[in-house]
Amino acid sequence: MTANAIAVDIGGTEMKAALVAVGEHSAEPLRWLRRPTPRGANGAATAECVVAAVAELVAELRVDTPVDAVGVVVPGAVDEDRGIGVYSANLGWRDAPLRDLLAERIDLPVSLGHDVRAGGLAEARLGAARGMRDVVVLPIGTGIAAALLFDGRVHSGGGFAGEIGHVDIGHGEPCGCGRTGCVEALASSAAVARRYQARTGVARTSAEVASAVRAGDPDAQAVWGEAVDALAKGLLVLVAVAAPECIVLGGGFAQAGDLLTEPLRDRLNGMLAAYHRRPHLELAELGDTAGCLGAALLATEGLRAK
Repeated sequence: MTANAIAVDIGGTEMKAALVAVGEHSAEPLRWLRRPTPRGANGAATAECVVAAVAELVAELRVDTPVDAVGVVVPGAVDEDRGIGVYSANLGWRDAPLRDLLAERIDLPVSLGHDVRAGGLAEARLGAARGMRDVVVLPIGTGIAAALLFDGRVHSGGGFAGEIGHVDIGHGEPCGCGRTGCVEALASSAAVARRYQARTGVARTSAEVASAVRAGDPDAQAVWGEAVDALAKGLLVLVAVAAPECIVLGGGFAQAGDLLTEPLRDRLNGMLAAYHRRPHLELAELGDTAGCLGAALLATEGLRAK
């Protein structure tokens, strides 16, 4: 049985929305919209102005099409059970009752989720890890956070699960969180670019550093090797604790493809003991559509739960 859901993925600069036909094993976008994330006079994207913009997107997408439910995903710390946006540094809210505010403006069942966890759900159900039950989906961008799925279900830990980027792996580099030793301080795309510039005086994006690695630049290779080593140490924690069948790498850093996956697989396998479950290491397939597709899945799961 197919249900029509409107899915909205709210980012720091842009909102993506889609009308999605969701079947038992499929999610087909029928129409897409993109809008800038609205901000108030103080530069903050207040919960109220974002909710109003979401309501407008929903109204536009449901014209001439019966819609069964709405799914909205947001960044930051999110308590899905209570429908609360606990904290978002990029959007500027704290303890925002987003699901209730949305329900006041939208006369459809509304589900609220976390953008990374929703994207992970989509990759597990529809993308690189389809058919697997125990999955970690790891977008690597400015930061590093994981979506954890155990027995096919997303684990949120009250909104705090998956912060693998802030595991202390013992180095002395400072992290944006205020601590030192974090995986993210060496292995995020922002860290690779920053550390290459600190080493050479040359400003390059992480993608450009990857190109320099392929070209044989020794400074790029050193920074890249340290990033891979840090990421492997973080993944070792996940493998030892959660034993996933599959780890899916996404985000800008994963666009390096086998330049990342091959040395990372070798490094991780070299650290695992014989008794560890050895995960498949895959690249994400859904790109920046994952959040919206995951929001659509959350919306229709909410329907089935009623």
